Amino acid sequence: MTWKTCTYSGWGRALTATGDIARPERASVLAKLPAAPAIGNKRSYGDAPLNNNGRVIDMTRLDRVLDFDAATGVVTVESGLTIGELARLFAPKGWLPPVMPGTGFATIGGCIAMDVHGKNHHHIGSFGQHVTAITLLQNGKQRRITPKDDTLWRATIGGLGQTGVIVNTSIQMLACKGDVMMVTERRVDGWDEHIVQLDASQASYTVGWIDATARGDALGRGILEEGETGAGLVPKPNPSKSVPFNAPHFALSKPIVRAFNAAYFRRVPSDGRTVVKPIQDFFFPLDRIHDWNKLYGKRGFHQFQCVVPLDQADALRAMLEKIANSGLASPLAVLKRMGEGRAGYLSFPMEGYTLAVDFPNRAAACELIGELEDMTTSAGGRLYLAKDALATPEQMAAMYPELPAWQKAVTKADPTGALATDMTRRLNLRNT
Repeated sequence: MTWKTCTYSGWGRALTATGDIARPERASVLAKLPAAPAIGNKRSYGDAPLNNNGRVIDMTRLDRVLDFDAATGVVTVESGLTIGELARLFAPKGWLPPVMPGTGFATIGGCIAMDVHGKNHHHIGSFGQHVTAITLLQNGKQRRITPKDDTLWRATIGGLGQTGVIVNTSIQMLACKGDVMMVTERRVDGWDEHIVQLDASQASYTVGWIDATARGDALGRGILEEGETGAGLVPKPNPSKSVPFNAPHFALSKPIVRAFNAAYFRRVPSDGRTVVKPIQDFFFPLDRIHDWNKLYGKRGFHQFQCVVPLDQADALRAMLEKIANSGLASPLAVLKRMGEGRAGYLSFPMEGYTLAVDFPNRAAACELIGELEDMTTSAGGRLYLAKDALATPEQMAAMYPELPAWQKAVTKADPTGALATDMTRRLNLRNT
C-alpha cells in the first residue's frame, strides 16, 4: 500500500494538516496497514479528521454493500459508503437510513464515530441507536461487537474513531413509503413562535431554518419544514452547481447576508405551502452545491452548534440575540428540537433545542464563538464535536460527564495512542 503525503482539511477549511494518507480498497489490505486514525470524506468541520505530521487511513474506497435482509431491513455495509448513497440505493425498495445528517457525503463510519442526529431525532434518536453490530480493526485483527459489549460499544459510537478502525457495520433501516418527501413549509415570525411550533410538531421530520440576522421583534424568525416520506412520481432533483473558486471576503458581508435572508424568508408564501421533493433535496439541500464551503473564502469558516436542555430555551435565545447583534452570521442557521436519544459516552444529543450557525473564519467570529461556548456551558448544554474547532478541554469535561468512562475504554482499546487525532490532542481527551 502506497502512502501519499497530502495537506488536507475538514469541511470548515479553517484548520489543516499535512501527513501521509493511505486509501485501501479491500479489508484485507486495510488489516496489513500500521495503526492510524481512519477518516472518510472529511465532512466534520473542525479538526476531528486531522492528524498533522502523522498518518491517516482514508476509508472511502471501502464502500460496498455486503448484505441486506429484505424481510427485516437490516443492511451490512463497509464504513466508507456514504449515507446519501445508502439512501439512494434503498429508498426505492422501501427502506431509508434511520437517521441522516445534513449531508449525504458523510460516510457510515463517520456517522458512527460522531453518533449523528437528523431531522427526526425527536422521534427515533441518534444514528448509533439503530446500529446492531460493528466490526472493528484492532491491532491488525477484526473484532465484531454488539450492544452486549456495553463499555466498548458506548465508547465506539460517538467516540471519534478512538477504539479501532470501523471496518463494517450492520444497521436497522427504517421502513418508508417511497423515495419522495411531502414537505410542508411555513413562515415563523419570531423566537417564541419558533419554539412553540417545534414543540407542537408531530411530523416524522422537522427542522427550522432561522434568520440569524433578524433582531428586535423579528428575532428568531424563520421557516419551519415538516416532512413525510411518500410514493409516486419522483420530481426531478434540482441541478447540481459548483463553487469553482474561493469567494472574496465581501461575498458574505452583513448587507448581503441580510438581503439574502430576507428574500429566503419570503420565498415561502405567508400562508405556507406543501411541496414534493426528491429525498436528497430535503435531507441534503446543500449537497447539490459542490464545494459550497468555498463561499467563505480561503480562510474557511467555523460552525457553532450547541444543544441546551428544554428549560434553557431563554439561554439559547440570548445566544441568538448576541449572534444577531454581532452581524457576523451567515445564511446557514438551523434550529431543531431534540429528544433524549444518544448511544455513546460522547454522543452529542440531549433532550432540548439545538442551534447551529456558520461564521466566516475571522478573529471577531472566533471571539464570539468563545462567548457562545461559555454560555452553553453555563446553560448545562453541549457542543457538537463534529462541528467544533475552538472549544477547550475544560469545556469538554464539563459538558460530557461520561468522559472518564470513555477514556478508560479507549486506553484499553488503543493503549499506545496510535489513533489520536488533532482534536483529541487539542481537547486533551485521551489523557486520564
